[in-house]
Amino acid sequence: MAEHLLDQGHTQIGHLSGPLAWHDAVERAAGWQDALHEAGLEAVTLIEGDWSARSGYEVAILLQSMRSVTAMFVANDQMALGLLRGFQESGLKIPQEFGIVGYGDQPEASYFYPPLTTVRHDFEALGSLCVEALLNQETDRLRDVPTPSPLLIVRSTSPRLGV
Repeated sequence: MAEHLLDQGHTQIGHLSGPLAWHDAVERAAGWQDALHEAGLEAVTLIEGDWSARSGYEVAILLQSMRSVTAMFVANDQMALGLLRGFQESGLKIPQEFGIVGYGDQPEASYFYPPLTTVRHDFEALGSLCVEALLNQETDRLRDVPTPSPLLIVRSTSPRLGV
């Protein structure tokens, strides 16, 4: 998602993570940091959330005073929903003044206002691969089960910067 925002012209990209005691949150934060470092940028704005829309909303209030980023990679769609709401209440125009991308492609993401750019994982396919390995008693193979590639779902919250 950070790479998508970079491709859209953003160079000041923050990350709203999930709780950093969770493996998924740590992995998403690491991906954000890696993408920025590969682009020669510093990963500065990392804010820890709790997966809830409320924490996204509270971060929107915090970010209004900071104004140090032009876009946020949010670790799940629920927090992105809260961020959208908080920014909209403050009068910030999304996506004209700020880019937001989420993670998870929950069914409601296309109905957010504006519709949320996000990542979709095929958890059903991954589950099937794991069950197949377990049924075939290949538990040592579980570490090598290829993870289906995530799919970028581009909607309205991440247009090219300046458009």
